[in-house]
Amino acid sequence: MRTWLDDQVRKRLGTFGLIVPSIAQCAVGAALAWIVAVHLLGHAHPLFAPISVMICVGLGLGQRLRRVAELVVGVSLGVGIGDLLVSWIGSGPWQLALVIALAMTIAALLNSGELFVSQVGSSAVLVAMLVPGEDGGGLDRMADALAGGIIGIAAVALLPASPLTIAGKHLSGVLDAFSTVLEQAAEAIEKGDMDLAAEALECGRRTQTAVEDFAAALENSKEIIRISPLRWHHRARLARYTTAALPVDLALRNARVLVRRTLAAMGEASPPPVALAELLREVSEAALLLQLELGAGREPMLTRQALLAVAARERPKNLGFSANVIIAQLRSIAVDLLEATGMDHDAASAALTPLNELNELNDESMRG
Repeated sequence: MRTWLDDQVRKRLGTFGLIVPSIAQCAVGAALAWIVAVHLLGHAHPLFAPISVMICVGLGLGQRLRRVAELVVGVSLGVGIGDLLVSWIGSGPWQLALVIALAMTIAALLNSGELFVSQVGSSAVLVAMLVPGEDGGGLDRMADALAGGIIGIAAVALLPASPLTIAGKHLSGVLDAFSTVLEQAAEAIEKGDMDLAAEALECGRRTQTAVEDFAAALENSKEIIRISPLRWHHRARLARYTTAALPVDLALRNARVLVRRTLAAMGEASPPPVALAELLREVSEAALLLQLELGAGREPMLTRQALLAVAARERPKNLGFSANVIIAQLRSIAVDLLEATGMDHDAASAALTPLNELNELNDESMRG
């Protein structure tokens, strides 16, 4: 119980460490937006200035520049619709419902983006609920939204999170999951344990979320580097993560196929030989080495050498059908990870045992 609790605390602290810059950006940016709107623009109640900073910076990932554009247009549309309707029908519960319905309907027809539609609706709500004369007019709110959006972008530029930390942490999650799946499959082969193979398959099926989180984190990291001159020197290192992104995703997908075939092989008359487990572990260790090298900012040459060594290994002979399928998937995984190190596809494929040799093994197993 204590170990589980410790793991959860470490996980929460690690996640909190990633969002601390966003919290600082929101807090500082909202305060500055309020000051600018009050003292420079002369608005007594600039509600939309700090709100726009929060929406622009947020705690989400990526597309902040698009958020600013959608925010300003959304606020303008919502304010315009709200002002027009309230001036005709007044304020009240049914008027509020009508204002929201019409504003969001028009927004959805113009742009199906969730942020845009919700911003139009929330802007219309604020206009409908504000006491006339208590807040500025539509143009004032538009100016507040624009000022807040600009300050939000400035906060991201001047108080940037580390793009390498964000990308590295999420890639570590993907490669850790990948390594765990192969380790479990290797143990299942060694012990001939169908339950372990089923557990590995279930673990593999839960990995797609980590891949999607990494893709979002990578987009966020790229955006930080585009916006913030303070992080421009990280471009070369982030490019290595970009190079690895698709091949690692493909490697994980191939690992799921491999584990599914491993489970099927447990019920065959000729189960996979123990020698296959060693190959799986070597590839698993190479994935962890890739994680370390990218995190250290190095070209993943050691990872490439480890994978080339696996590719040069002699394959077990007299394999059953499922074992040969496992070998084929392992070949694909090796190519994927070699590409993740920056190697081109043709060179990575050429490093493996020629297909005709594997075909001979397949023929022998079929004849047997």
